[in-house]
Amino acid sequence: MTTAVFQPPTADTHAHQVLALIAQHRLLTSTQLHQMLIPNTPPRKIHNVLVPLREQGLITHAVLPGRLQAHFLTPAGHQTVGDWPELRGRTATPIPSAQAASLRAAHILTGVRAHLAFLTDARERGDEYQPLDWVPEVTHRLPDTAGEDRLIADAVFHYTATSPRRLQYRAFVEIDRTTMSSERLARKLITYARFHDYTPQPLGRRGTVADQGAVLAWQRSYPRFPRVLFILTGASRTTLANRIADLRRMTADHDLVTRLSAHVPLGAAILEDIEAHGPQAKVWTPLAGSSEPRGWTQL
Repeated sequence: MTTAVFQPPTADTHAHQVLALIAQHRLLTSTQLHQMLIPNTPPRKIHNVLVPLREQGLITHAVLPGRLQAHFLTPAGHQTVGDWPELRGRTATPIPSAQAASLRAAHILTGVRAHLAFLTDARERGDEYQPLDWVPEVTHRLPDTAGEDRLIADAVFHYTATSPRRLQYRAFVEIDRTTMSSERLARKLITYARFHDYTPQPLGRRGTVADQGAVLAWQRSYPRFPRVLFILTGASRTTLANRIADLRRMTADHDLVTRLSAHVPLGAAILEDIEAHGPQAKVWTPLAGSSEPRGWTQL
């Protein structure tokens, strides 16, 4: 006697994926969800998934300029996904209202644009990179010095290239919409350099970071320190080029960052170039050494 194998309906699978993606990214437009999950189908397909979730009270939305709908989880939605294995370890603060969603939308959705550029390129190349492989707002503890004790990366992503040989990549991503000074942006490199060198000390013990046998903080999370990628947008090309030049200057002038660059690839690119040509195109400026543009895996 053959035992029937239960296969969940496709609609349920898409609903599960939509909830997981909104939970991870916190806010997503209908178009972005369509591009992530079912890009080769008519756009109405994603609406067929979203409408029942809204009727069940699991998601709601904010209306952005241009009548874009940006979806986020309700408290009931957060409770539903709270113990899902693909979201384990994610503790992002829920968005409490449509007004709060509108205020956060520019930064969150700009990051999703970058993620979609990598996702589209990976699909064309046959590489392994999925919608949940971009993890926003990843926090790491730092020593309580320089008035700052945390590194909060705008995102960390995991990417596996399959050709010409199988290689795994990880990257910290910083999204710059030119809403902060160029100097403050460049100082983020110092924070990454501090994290690279930081060795936590056991409670009750005083010592130096060079203690033999000590484990660097980042080694608790990563087999290799992720490369650091700055993605810039929101200003003229001249302004963005100047900000990239400031990042290169910080790398050359600050001893801690210079040491980081000797071990970790650092690069910067303009978001619109990534979207137009793909992240593997020669649109990235290395922050150390030659400024000749290259693809992100060639930094």
